[in-house]
Amino acid sequence: MNQKHQEDLAHIRSMMERSSRFISLSGLSGVFAGLSALIGGLYVYQLFKVNGIEYFTDEHILLSGSLVSELIWIGVIILVCAFVFGTFFTVRKSKKYNLPIWTSATKNMLFNLAVPLAAGGIFCLALIYHGYYGLVAPSTLLFYGLAVINAEKYTFSDIKYLGFSELLLGCISLFYIGYGLLFWILGFGILHIVYGLVMFKKYK
Repeated sequence: MNQKHQEDLAHIRSMMERSSRFISLSGLSGVFAGLSALIGGLYVYQLFKVNGIEYFTDEHILLSGSLVSELIWIGVIILVCAFVFGTFFTVRKSKKYNLPIWTSATKNMLFNLAVPLAAGGIFCLALIYHGYYGLVAPSTLLFYGLAVINAEKYTFSDIKYLGFSELLLGCISLFYIGYGLLFWILGFGILHIVYGLVMFKKYK
């Protein structure tokens, strides 16, 4: 009888977990988002070389208006690719396990994720507008880390480790302004790939 009660309680706990948290998030979303960021970051590095900028030797990097515009578009493309991959793998996982996608937990997670990201996006645009390009990469890591930590309570709790890692990288990169691209690749590329593989293995 006690064993049956324990099984019932476990079943109820599982149902409550499913209703209050967004569990359709796939680890493969993180892997492909990381790959997109990694490829984009390496492309930016090559772009600097083509424009005569030696990223790891120049103490002060001067960016032309056209190059800044191109970098912004590259960032937008990476963001779109990450969103498309995330949506694709989330929908695929939801169909595979017959899980609902658009629930109150989904809405809460997206809202808690979007607020810090929107604030961070505006802050980064202001930095670009005023010419503080060196602070853009650290700021994206910081605000993204805060967004992930903020959304953690509505999805897998493991995601907070990714958020704290991004936050730590952002804080460190503030003191190494000339190496923002390297920290950006580590944060959005390598960390996402590692996190995605761990999550995929754990929750596949």
